Formats: sequence, structure tokens, C-alpha cells
Amino acid sequence: MKILATNKNAYHDYEILETLEAGLALTGSEVKSIREGRISLKESYADFSRGELYLFDCNISPYHAANVFNHEPLRPRKLLLHKMELKRLAGKVQEKGLTLVPTKVYLSDRGLVKVELALARGKKTYEKREAIKKRDAEREIRAELKKRWH
Repeated sequence: MKILATNKNAYHDYEILETLEAGLALTGSEVKSIREGRISLKESYADFSRGELYLFDCNISPYHAANVFNHEPLRPRKLLLHKMELKRLAGKVQEKGLTLVPTKVYLSDRGLVKVELALARGKKTYEKREAIKKRDAEREIRAELKKRWH
């Protein structure tokens, strides 16, 4: 498995409840561009439209060698999941405050482009500050312990 892009903001802005893997319906120039690592998940999210799940605002840069057959960088891309998974996710997204956020894009062992989606709840500003304080405190403790053992 080769990770091509990660969404670091997702772990900061959201409390991750569960993750799942989904396929992406892509054109040839999009796949080639993704394999070069020219994809950004920064502002992207997944949502239901006409009973199907789509990935919105995921920026895949145009492929340099595709000339007139190139793709639109910000077009909505269909996410491929089983029907039962779609129904289960639709039910959970209807709950208050839950959203689907892409966390990683990677190549599977078979060479297919996959997206790791996270079912997440948005964090409040004070929760983000608390998480940063906790992380800093743990880092200081580790540094102290390292000093004492050496």
C-alpha cells in the first residue's frame, strides 16, 4: 500500500469515530496525476447526492501530458461502496453533527486508487486547544523521561 496524500487537518478539526475504505471513479488522466502525487484533500468532504456518495472539493491537478483530454480539477467524484454500506452511512450522517471526511488517498496492492473515509464529529475550538495542550504535555514528559534514562 502506497500512501499518496493525507488530510492532516482532519485529525485536528474532527473527532474520528470510524474509518472505511472506498474506491474512486476516475478518468485516466486523473489516475496518472494521482500516481504523481498531485492531489490535495485539504478542503474536501464526502456527501450524498441523488442517493450516491460523492467526493467534493478534492483537487487533482491536470495531468501535463493529457492535453485536450484533460480533466476538471475540482469536479465531484463518485465514491464506490456497497449498497448496504451506503445505507448505513446515510443513516449515520443524518445524525446530528456527523460528517464524512477523507483522511488518506492510497494505491492498493492491486494498483487501484482508494480513499480512506472517516465518519467524524467536528471539534469545538476549546477542544482543539485542549488537544494541543495535552500533546505538548505528553511531549515534555517523554523528553524528561528520556533525559533521566540517559
